[in-house]
Amino acid sequence: MAHVWDYDRALEHINKKIDDVRKVVIADYVRDTSLYNIPTNKAYKVDGVHMYADILNLDDMLNVTAIEGELCHKRTLRFLNLHYRAVHRILDRCNALRVDFHNQRLHALIAKPYNSEKDAEAKRIWQSVAIAQLITDVLAETGDDDEHIPNAKVRVGIDTGISMAVNNGRNRYREPLFLGNPANHAAKLAGGGRSKGIYLSNEARVVIGLSKVDEPKHTALTAAEIEVAQDEAKLDVTAAAIVQEWRDDLDNNPIGAFEFYAHTPPFSTIDITGLTPKNSRRQDAASIYADIDGFTAYVNKHIDNAPEDVVRALHVIRAELDRVLTTEFEGRRVRFIGDCVHGLLCEGTAQTTDAQVTVSTATLCAAGMRSSFDLALEQLKTNQVDASDLGLAIGFEYGPITLTRLGMQGDRVRCSISRGILAAENEQMGCDGKQTAIGPVAYQEATDAVRKLFGKSRKRALLDYNEAVESLSSEDDKSASAAKTLAYVAESAAIIKSNNLVVRPHAK
Repeated sequence: MAHVWDYDRALEHINKKIDDVRKVVIADYVRDTSLYNIPTNKAYKVDGVHMYADILNLDDMLNVTAIEGELCHKRTLRFLNLHYRAVHRILDRCNALRVDFHNQRLHALIAKPYNSEKDAEAKRIWQSVAIAQLITDVLAETGDDDEHIPNAKVRVGIDTGISMAVNNGRNRYREPLFLGNPANHAAKLAGGGRSKGIYLSNEARVVIGLSKVDEPKHTALTAAEIEVAQDEAKLDVTAAAIVQEWRDDLDNNPIGAFEFYAHTPPFSTIDITGLTPKNSRRQDAASIYADIDGFTAYVNKHIDNAPEDVVRALHVIRAELDRVLTTEFEGRRVRFIGDCVHGLLCEGTAQTTDAQVTVSTATLCAAGMRSSFDLALEQLKTNQVDASDLGLAIGFEYGPITLTRLGMQGDRVRCSISRGILAAENEQMGCDGKQTAIGPVAYQEATDAVRKLFGKSRKRALLDYNEAVESLSSEDDKSASAAKTLAYVAESAAIIKSNNLVVRPHAK
């Protein structure tokens, strides 16, 4: 089926979303305020400690077999599910807020004790370090030898300061998103290397009396420094207790085997809320990441003098990127990861994915996203919201994908993981705010027209929808040609309607 990005539809949707956030309320986070279900036009300034924990050996699980078949996917998902259940229990017992659990990466917030208490910030940091060590110790014991599931190797990044909490997600899947330096710095520390350990920003180090270091991402806390934090935090739970509770829970509520089913395209009809380990999806598809480039700097620039514009820009741009993916190209958004959208696309049948058409559709979708992004910036500027510093970095890849939900009954999180999904994210991370990148497998599966469009570098700057359609259709890419024809028919019908012309059938 042909898919078309349409300027008028994009403009109408963007202006509607601008209306949603014309009036924005910024409030200070106070004691026991719920950060779930934040209204779209509201944000909270939160003083807290952000912790990111990365599982370093996820790639090892995905590459346990030479071929990326069901076996490695089942083992990887069980690996994540086992460890997620344990971390969920830790955060619950330690009064920490789980912000997100995206595949191998956990984001948590420690907001207590509140600033009204003496040395509150230092206490939050000590507590974060103690929780990080508890996670490390517990995940070192939560593998499964019988299922060939190893223990997890963990690297943690921690930063402290004021961030802005806004709504993240849609409908039944709503959680807080934190914007600003503390969350961004913690994430970079966690992702800053392959060595295990707990890594603090210089801001956090100074608060608890440690010296600044030249490269925080290369300087893990020592055992003695961690012990001081544990003594100060006085957590009322031990690793041994968590592991025992975790084992008891597995006995009472076993995960069960992962069972995979293919979905008949389009992916936009997948009901993710109905997915479980026994009802998971797996098939060849395209994975696409679209990240708003420069957004953390934009937040830092506006958080004090124009925080309302941060909320407006994020809401308008992300909502439009989501619409292009899910409505125009009938893909499925897996999740918002901060200011990034992750989605899946598939063309063909449940039995057989049409690789060439899927890659061509992903190319057109990426180009449509950039056209909508550019239009969103224009409309925001028209409405006195300057977001011209922002860019859009897009990466996509093709291959076997999985889609399911992991975790505790009643609190499951979305998970979509595969080699291609990790590769798509890496392609996106290798782009600047003007580039779109295609992964090596997608490049190999693509039509000659798509390969020519991206060239040997597999990157293209400023690839908007019109350029993609014209370039691909001129090289006989069937998907682009069908899209061009469909757009022409729609435009002709609109002209006829606007001129009140009546087309009568020919007389016999």
